[in-house]
Amino acid sequence: MIKNRLLLDALNGDNVSRPPVWMMRQAGRYLPDFMKLREKYDFFTRCKTPELAAKITLMPIEQIGTDAAILFSDILVVPQAMGVDVEMRKELGPFIPKPIREAKQIEKIVIPDVDDNLNYVFEAIRLSKQMIDNRVPLIGFAGSPWTVLCYMVQGQGSKNFDIAKSFCFSQPEAAHMLLEKITTTTIKYLKSKVKAGVNVIQLFDSWGGLLGEDDYQNFSWHYNQKIIDSLKGKTKIISFSKGCWFALPLMAKSGVDALGIDWTCSARNARYLTGGKVTLQGNLDPSRLMSTPKEIEKLTKKMIAEFGVQKYIVNLGHGILPNVPVDNAKAFVNAVKNYSVQ
Repeated sequence: MIKNRLLLDALNGDNVSRPPVWMMRQAGRYLPDFMKLREKYDFFTRCKTPELAAKITLMPIEQIGTDAAILFSDILVVPQAMGVDVEMRKELGPFIPKPIREAKQIEKIVIPDVDDNLNYVFEAIRLSKQMIDNRVPLIGFAGSPWTVLCYMVQGQGSKNFDIAKSFCFSQPEAAHMLLEKITTTTIKYLKSKVKAGVNVIQLFDSWGGLLGEDDYQNFSWHYNQKIIDSLKGKTKIISFSKGCWFALPLMAKSGVDALGIDWTCSARNARYLTGGKVTLQGNLDPSRLMSTPKEIEKLTKKMIAEFGVQKYIVNLGHGILPNVPVDNAKAFVNAVKNYSVQ
């Protein structure tokens, strides 16, 4: 039995004494111990070595005190398993030397045996669970098919993913063929993560907000819903679509247990758009962790007061930034732990 059940209770809609807190991208880049490992091992070595991935996964629960652990991994292990060469380049980030630009490339992409090709992820889950020893829940994750497509087609990170969008709009049949393959692989991958022992799945749609409402439903949410449907009843599901406030009414009816909110959508609007029925997660601007600890505490308490204690998970509106001081991350977490209803 998991000792700290705050996250699971919030996802169930049960009453809690205070909201749970964790941070997207909490396992890693701002922690000094992580930086020491980064000097010794390259990015994908850290992902693909279960002992290293588990060690990094545990760092935030032991050093920051979050109410959940999230597995150290990356959304791009999925296209790697599908036969796409993915590199992580210093200063540039994800880089795909041969991006997908036409249908004949997609025909060669395989739907892999995930239990074989991604076994290192499941080993990292099993080892992390053993090391966590039922202290807190463990979250597994994947990128949404649209967000994964963005990298596979663009070939690297981008502010607007213009090449990826042009590909979808000029070659829609090819785009849907690729999205179907990513979706099928992602469903198999997440089911195996659940089997390996994760308690919660989060689906990251980091680039959903680059699409208009109709295109979002067509190229992104349609595939997210397939993934959600495949996992319903098997695990708890959080869906986070950055910049997609316009789709919140649709998402609220999807069967997810919680919806992630970014910092551009107020608590009031998020509750209104979701009908007040679903647990919400978010939404402090990650850059706000560069404020003073005192200011962080004030902003965090204000955020909780606006969202309400029940059906709420405290988090950032996207991933924690690499230059955030550890003491500031602790101030954020401690503000939640010390919160009391006035």
